[in-house]
Amino acid sequence: MSRPNVLLITCDQWRGDCLSAAGHPVVKTPNADALAAEGVLFRRHFGGAAPCSPARACLYTGLYQMNNRVCRNGSPLDARHGNIALSARAAGYDPTLFGYTDVAPDPRRLSAGDPRLRSYEGVLPGFTVRQALPEHQKQWLSWLRAQGIDAGAGSPDIHRPAVGPAKVGGDVTDAPPVYSKDQTPTAFLAGEFIRWLGEQEQIVPWFAHISFISPHPPFIVPEPYNTMYDPADGPAFQRAANWQAEAESHPYLAYDLGRQKRTKFVPGIEGKVPDWSEENFCRIRAIYYGMISELDAQLGRIWQALKAAGAWDDTVIVLTSDHAEMMGDHFMLGKGGFFDASYHIPLIIRDPSRGTTAGASVDRFTEAVDIYPTLLDLIGAAPALHLDGLHLDGKSLTPWLDGDQPGDWRDAAHWEFDFRSVAGGDAERHFGIGSRDCNLAVLRTEDFKYVHFGGGLPPLLFDLAKDPGELSNVARDTAYLPVRLEFAEKMLAWRARHLDQSLALAELTEDGVVGHVAKAVRE
Repeated sequence: MSRPNVLLITCDQWRGDCLSAAGHPVVKTPNADALAAEGVLFRRHFGGAAPCSPARACLYTGLYQMNNRVCRNGSPLDARHGNIALSARAAGYDPTLFGYTDVAPDPRRLSAGDPRLRSYEGVLPGFTVRQALPEHQKQWLSWLRAQGIDAGAGSPDIHRPAVGPAKVGGDVTDAPPVYSKDQTPTAFLAGEFIRWLGEQEQIVPWFAHISFISPHPPFIVPEPYNTMYDPADGPAFQRAANWQAEAESHPYLAYDLGRQKRTKFVPGIEGKVPDWSEENFCRIRAIYYGMISELDAQLGRIWQALKAAGAWDDTVIVLTSDHAEMMGDHFMLGKGGFFDASYHIPLIIRDPSRGTTAGASVDRFTEAVDIYPTLLDLIGAAPALHLDGLHLDGKSLTPWLDGDQPGDWRDAAHWEFDFRSVAGGDAERHFGIGSRDCNLAVLRTEDFKYVHFGGGLPPLLFDLAKDPGELSNVARDTAYLPVRLEFAEKMLAWRARHLDQSLALAELTEDGVVGHVAKAVRE
């Protein structure tokens, strides 16, 4: 084939350290490891935002949140932005979706009564939908009913223990759900892709995107994965002595810890997450590890199907996640805020035409915005032009796939979080600041991490060489004031370099427009 097949796999809420290929002491991911053995593992890969819609907007458009402006689930993605599906389609592929993209459409392009305006779970423009699986999971529930499973509880209630006292005194149980390991949402989507794969003519290159929801909560998994890991096993949680100490360390943490509800993660259990015992956090973590192993098993099923179809050696595979999961660190579950645990995500890229780098790993900082330009390079396509000339913020990772080490590569990771609408929009009231000020931005290097807040909230600075757990804020320590100033200036320079360049490279002259859109995209 003149061009490769492309399989883009995203998972939801998979921590970047939870790979055995990355050295995790407990979690076993043999199929992800097998992919890494034939590809390149990026060990310091970070998502660009949280939650789902903002994170995916960065991945799909190659733009930081400051430019794509998807700030929450439900923020429309401006139709002027290009994306990976549109670019692949322009290159002759039919990008096909299995799962979801969580991209709310631009309401300016739709009629006021269009039903697509009543859900944030829209489809990224450019994709053909083969099998949708939005949050209500009705398609999967129908598939379960056809197999004789009682799916009347609907989602998320079907994700509860099937028998026995589900919740005793607010404690977590490892009891399995009503569906089996072969009937999970992950197994359903994997099966739909495999069925579609069997219909493809292998002489025509294809582009597929499988978007798995696992290991996203509710935290429950079927046998044998529910008891695969001992709750006593695992690294120590990165946290202060108690959650009150965490809350006292910064106003944002006090706010975030106060709003975390248990039922969001384990349906039916009331109370606040930080009040859970150490034993309960350990049980949840063991279940989370089991969910990752269940997902990994389905990846193995996909690898085998590709090999059976004769497509393995013609298919570029990108495996990543949208964002990560706190999983007990700092007494939290979920994602958001500024901690590494919410943004450090897996990335493995396998390009069969680059076998010389098989099994390599990269320790330099890479970001979600790099996925789009990388895939463009791998399929030999040009960017779908952003209508206003907006440049791509990401960098292609192909030099690393070729075994090169670019001398001008970034020395930091960056991400953003907009919390104006978290918990029903109470952030403005809580902090007494405007909605536009309810945001933070992070600049994280090898040795330091700087967090800048809007609205006058105090900044954070962590000396990661001494404090890898991000427990001691040294922003007000006089000995660190030069470092704080340096990082504030670095962040200002980063934002100035990447902020929207609409028409900035165009000029109206006597000869007409000089510096057209295509030039702006290249620079």
